[in-house]
Amino acid sequence: GLNLPQPGAEGATESEAHLPFDERHQGGPGIVHGGLVAAALDEAVGLLATWYAFPAVTARIFVRYRHPVAINTEFLLKAWLDEARGRRLHVNASITDGQEVFAECRAALLHVPLEHFLRTAEGQAAAERWAERLA
Repeated sequence: GLNLPQPGAEGATESEAHLPFDERHQGGPGIVHGGLVAAALDEAVGLLATWYAFPAVTARIFVRYRHPVAINTEFLLKAWLDEARGRRLHVNASITDGQEVFAECRAALLHVPLEHFLRTAEGQAAAERWAERLA
């Protein structure tokens, strides 16, 4: 991922992070690649959903690009829980300069059993690292 900071506490319903984009994120000249904008929004909603109901995965995401996102600029990335019904979480996010919205998303995420991630070798290795940390 983009290594966004984790939300403040378990059960959080909103989060904020400052996100600097630089030359590595460039798509068109001077502009952040749209896929990376979408990835930042997806990571923000995913982190918030996972801290709200561990673990969660994105089921659907709708991204709206309002203005080009310039490289070499730090943006504010906000995510907030809109609704929680059963396993389904609706989370929204936006990338702003503090006032103007440059991109935003609406996402539906699903709370899944932890076994969903433990099916892979990477998931098992991560679980072992967490167990060692907690011991």
